[in-house]
Amino acid sequence: NSALVDEYFTGTHSVVEGIGLEQLEEEIWQRHTRAYAPEAKQFHKLLTGGEYHWRSQGEHHAYNPDTVHLLQQAARQNDGDSYRRYARLINDQTEQLCNLRGLLQFRIDSVVPVSLDEVEPASEIVKRFATGAMSIGSISREAHETLAIAMNRLGGKSNTGEGGEDPSRFTPDENGDSRRSKIKQVASGRFGVTSHYLVNADEIQIKVAQGAKPGEGGQLPGFKVDDYIGGLRNTVPGVTLISPPPHHDIYSIEDLSQLIFDLKNANPVADISVKLVSETGVGTVAAGVSKAKADQVTIAGYDGGTGASSASSIKHAGMPWEIGLAETQQTLVLNNLRGQIRVQVDGQLKTGRDVVIGALLGADEFGFATTALVATGCLLMRKCHLNTCPVGIATQNPELRKKYSGKPQHVVNFFTHVAEEVRELMAQLGVRKFDELIGRVELLESRRAVEHFKAKGLDFSRLLTRVESRQSAYRNESTQDHDISDVLDRELITRSKLALEHGAKVRIHTDVRNIHRTVGTMLGSEVTRRFGREGLPDDSIAIKLNGTAGQSFGAFLPPGITMTLEGDANDYVGKGLSGGRLVVRPPPTVSFVPHENMIVGNTSLYGASAGESFFSGLAGERFAVRNSGARAVVEGVGDHCCEYMTGGVVVVLGPTGRNFAAGMSGGVAYVYDRDQSFKRRCNMGMVDVERLVDEHRRHELRELVERHFDLTGSERARRIIEHWDLRCNEFVVVMPFEYRKILARMERDQRAMQRAGGVNG
Repeated sequence: NSALVDEYFTGTHSVVEGIGLEQLEEEIWQRHTRAYAPEAKQFHKLLTGGEYHWRSQGEHHAYNPDTVHLLQQAARQNDGDSYRRYARLINDQTEQLCNLRGLLQFRIDSVVPVSLDEVEPASEIVKRFATGAMSIGSISREAHETLAIAMNRLGGKSNTGEGGEDPSRFTPDENGDSRRSKIKQVASGRFGVTSHYLVNADEIQIKVAQGAKPGEGGQLPGFKVDDYIGGLRNTVPGVTLISPPPHHDIYSIEDLSQLIFDLKNANPVADISVKLVSETGVGTVAAGVSKAKADQVTIAGYDGGTGASSASSIKHAGMPWEIGLAETQQTLVLNNLRGQIRVQVDGQLKTGRDVVIGALLGADEFGFATTALVATGCLLMRKCHLNTCPVGIATQNPELRKKYSGKPQHVVNFFTHVAEEVRELMAQLGVRKFDELIGRVELLESRRAVEHFKAKGLDFSRLLTRVESRQSAYRNESTQDHDISDVLDRELITRSKLALEHGAKVRIHTDVRNIHRTVGTMLGSEVTRRFGREGLPDDSIAIKLNGTAGQSFGAFLPPGITMTLEGDANDYVGKGLSGGRLVVRPPPTVSFVPHENMIVGNTSLYGASAGESFFSGLAGERFAVRNSGARAVVEGVGDHCCEYMTGGVVVVLGPTGRNFAAGMSGGVAYVYDRDQSFKRRCNMGMVDVERLVDEHRRHELRELVERHFDLTGSERARRIIEHWDLRCNEFVVVMPFEYRKILARMERDQRAMQRAGGVNG
């Protein structure tokens, strides 16, 4: 409660009030009593608490043997009676008090009910449902595709999570089913995020944070990264993938706005959503997201953490979605922003009652993750992070995956039952159309006569406040204007018509200004849409620009496009580079020394997966973060270069900042280290710094430096090439430990195959 918070947690907020010192004392006494209970003395150990795993004598879990059995019976046999019994156990929380919505009730006495026949059909309601962002890698291929097929059958949406998606899923199966996930999650642009991935989306989701573990990233252990997963994520099998909070290119709402603009250019027909977590103040962030022109915002609650969350990350973090959703609705309505953006909520939604309460608090759409997995067979063994899931869901182990028994129809059946429960509640509330539910918070009130000592002090008045809208907008009613109708790429697409329609080579020369953001991205999306992930032959569309490019120059550029800029560029150059070529060089008339001056800004090549880039000058901070396959040459970088890199090659022909290679688990970097000071600026946690002695590596480096000179005319590169035998020895190689082991194993395997082939020959 406020008294406790003000005294001991000054500066934080108590939204729903709650316990004070007296209740804390009572709980301590209860624990003391349990510790010295006769049973504890008899067995000389504390009683099992059941905090993570269900225990018959432990903490109550909403998912327990009874509810899991009934849910799966309802899903597998399409048994409405089993679903009603399941929903009754979940919804009747008078004694269990598992969550805030369990302490709310509908104000049935204030409405006039309607006939169930008059209520919107379940087939329409299920279109508002989505499955949560569970990546392929965190869960098995079979489970991932089951969810996609099911949601496509229903007309809802499945979410890829930030793990990429197999391009074979973009083509419908022979029986008409589609395994394509409509929502493509990008975090801020990593793990298989390519032009091809983006153009095959109906919705693109930016994950700013995760509800179950706000402030944390994720981690996919190396033993879950098999050949298939490594291929999808453009990384080496067996190498651990670290997924930090996406702060590498989103420091402000302006950065988020830029990413939304980038993604809209990458797929003009897709909606852009932003995933936030429930917390005090999230309403203000959601208002910024709406002003940044996102089409949807997701408020994720603290329950859950499917597939990739370690046990230490699924408790004691985050807040209930009820708090964040209510604040988001109120803030958007007060600022006249609610009508232009959809609001989704997720976090252990289990029943139709949860959906209706979410709608009354302001949600248009609803995400189900754990519940959807339980419908496919999950037993909540909490083995997700260990690759030992006994039912073949949260594992890449091929033997365990054989045990997977989930079917798309199971998920379809479950969601249909949820929608039918929603309809029944709508009829009781006198509501015919689902839209009429959204934001009707006056139909909720606190549950009366709750006697639990920790619940007595709760006050939901702030959650259940209905604010007035000057525009009478309490739900999404319109679409955003993304300002992409007159971008420079519209002209580039027109001038590239011969290449796009006939495959002819096109040469374009034009000026560019810093108001021209994300140049090349929409053209690239058009190439990808027409020609697939292979794009066009190299150099089919060659564009030469003069001037200063705005942010995200060449973002997500696919194969076949070369963009050469004489001038300089702002932040995010080559973000998500997908096979194209970028060259940035100063005009030949400049009086300054190029390799001593900035030519591109911060966060260049973030999340690049293929292609090449050459920058005749210095780059800012966070160069090639998350690079998973691109080759780049630059003449100096700021702090954090190659952070979390998983593949590709980076050549630095000059000075570097601090923290080089932090979290780098794959790929190779060559750094010109003439004064032998580089090692002090390199983060040695996951890499070695070696002298350049391997002939193959020396050849690769020379080839890249020569190409850099050919494309940019770099004086720095020319001098290195002219004195190659001397300068080559002044380079060092940055090599990740895990990556080196994998390469060595691959070489051994290759030699063994060659020997076997020789014997057979």
